[in-house]
Amino acid sequence: MRVILQLALRNLKEHKSKTLIVALFIIFGSAIVILGNSFMESVNRGLEKDFRANYTGDLVVSVVPPDNWRIDIFGVDTNSFSGEIPQVPALTDIQEVERIIDSTEGISQKTKMITTMGIIFKGDEIDLSEITEDDSVSLLDMPMFMMFSGEGDTYFDVFGGQHITEGRALDYSSGKNELLIDTRIRDSFEKFFKKDLNVGDEVLVMGANTTGVIREATVVGFYVPANEHSAMFQTIYCTPGFARAFADLTYGTLMEQEGEESVSLSDFSEDDFFGEDDVFGDMISDETDVFENAELRDFNDILGDTTLRDELNRTDNGAWHFVQAKVSNPREADEIVSRLNEAFKEQGLDARAMGWKEAGGSYTYTVEGINILFNILVIILAVVVFIIIMNTMVVSVMERTSEIGTMRALGAEKSFVRKLFYTEAMLITVVSSIIGTVLALVFVAVFNSLNITVDSNMIAKVILGGGELQFSPTPQIIIITILVAVLGSLLSNIYPVSSALKITPLKALSKGAE
Repeated sequence: MRVILQLALRNLKEHKSKTLIVALFIIFGSAIVILGNSFMESVNRGLEKDFRANYTGDLVVSVVPPDNWRIDIFGVDTNSFSGEIPQVPALTDIQEVERIIDSTEGISQKTKMITTMGIIFKGDEIDLSEITEDDSVSLLDMPMFMMFSGEGDTYFDVFGGQHITEGRALDYSSGKNELLIDTRIRDSFEKFFKKDLNVGDEVLVMGANTTGVIREATVVGFYVPANEHSAMFQTIYCTPGFARAFADLTYGTLMEQEGEESVSLSDFSEDDFFGEDDVFGDMISDETDVFENAELRDFNDILGDTTLRDELNRTDNGAWHFVQAKVSNPREADEIVSRLNEAFKEQGLDARAMGWKEAGGSYTYTVEGINILFNILVIILAVVVFIIIMNTMVVSVMERTSEIGTMRALGAEKSFVRKLFYTEAMLITVVSSIIGTVLALVFVAVFNSLNITVDSNMIAKVILGGGELQFSPTPQIIIITILVAVLGSLLSNIYPVSSALKITPLKALSKGAE
């Protein structure tokens, strides 16, 4: 082996130009792969850290979504359209769900949350006519936001990293509709409406995923997110009763969700329509009587007894969309999710637990898509580099045909020649990969020290998993990159070496003489 190593070093030195060409390709390829994977690692780490700490926790429990539905903390994503914007259903049997969570080992904290979306306005009425006169403002600039409302005595214990810059926190005991607003929303509001937004202002909130729901509330404070570079969409925190009005969490909705029977035309028989008991005839007759006696009867009497209707439309003070939890050991989160789902299934509950990634799917799946695209680009790059190296090696080996013939004529076996070329490939690949790794790490150190951010562009922040541009190389990334480079180099030598060894020593020597 020592002889082979010495010959390999000598040969690499003698063929400097080709050695340098192959080395540069390997250095360039390994550095690009390390930098790319380090960047995606930073994106994934940043997104996971931010969401687990501030929005989803380590796990989230929701209802079991219907077919073609995906439920996360941002709402419902579905491919089936029925004319209505679907709402996140409330958790049923929430006391039993909480009991199972409390009895599960490894869970350290939990809370409950309601989520919906809204648009904020200021004034006596909602008027968007002004924006048509200003070409510098588009509908994308509208002050839309996620509306999160948590359980008063637990939510901010679990997700309490907000930095209040003005005003105060929510007072859940006040019984009033209060808003704690992201400073980014204030900025977009003032840009869009050309109006100031201050603590103490009375504002109107219109549901962005509901029909006709408008409520008045008081601005009690402004805050900056715990992670100032968060990719999370701008958010308003509000009191639960306020959020339930927009989330359609009423007693009537809950009864429908639990499978309460409803009355439809199919519930009537043919006799009901055309028999002695003429349903529509009675309705028309009753309506005629009502209008004939309108002067003598109060309008409320025309509507009849609305007690049941009012009760069904009243918000359900015990309704929640999600139960969120943090675990003592984040590495055990997936196992705990599995145990919870087994327990829910055994108890026949309409509940399912999911990890932070699924709970923040509207964001995390975007990042995963970028990961897949990047991996495809890396594979294409690797194939191109592999082909170039193989072509270079083919030329190099063929030029050394006479050398191979001489070694064979002196008694060298095919295995010896093959080991010699593979040793050369190993040496050049390992050294070049190490150089590429060092260059990549130097670039990472310099780039990370610049602390570059893209806070002004929300789309870029979502794509990057946050506004801070960083690289996070890991030992695993470096080792895998070097191993893949070595494997690729060895594979690229198989064809040229095998072709050269097929030539007989006599023919190789005669070819070299020519």
